[in-house]
Amino acid sequence: MAERRLKKELKAMQTDPPEGITAEPVDDDLYHWEATIKGPADTVYEGGIFKLDIRFPVDYPFKPLKIQFKTKIYHINVNHNGNICVDILQDAWSSVITAAKVLLSVSSLLSDPNPNHPLMPDLAQLYVSNRVQYDTNARQWTKDYAM
Repeated sequence: MAERRLKKELKAMQTDPPEGITAEPVDDDLYHWEATIKGPADTVYEGGIFKLDIRFPVDYPFKPLKIQFKTKIYHINVNHNGNICVDILQDAWSSVITAAKVLLSVSSLLSDPNPNHPLMPDLAQLYVSNRVQYDTNARQWTKDYAM
């Protein structure tokens, strides 16, 4: 079942990808994809191209996919290992959620970080207390690592 679902999702990603997002299998492995997200316009990530690694479990879609940034990013909801804090990958997972929807959620997180559920508490504190400095740091990291 997972293979059939993944083939369907891959075809949808190839024929009608979400804006600014790409994803394709690594070495023709349906259970391992590499994705890219363009930094959303009018954000500190604008102009950046962020690579992500996606791993699908054999019991997908009944278990959530695993996704992490391969590109270093300065973000309150992404830790140094590239792990992402987004609810649909944990308690809010549902088998109707697709990889494209997850990637859209991650892209949305770039536009709208969630300081209430940070993976990086020190960055969240800076985000809340000194947004100008946080934005400056995030822009610099985007320039240094995502271009």
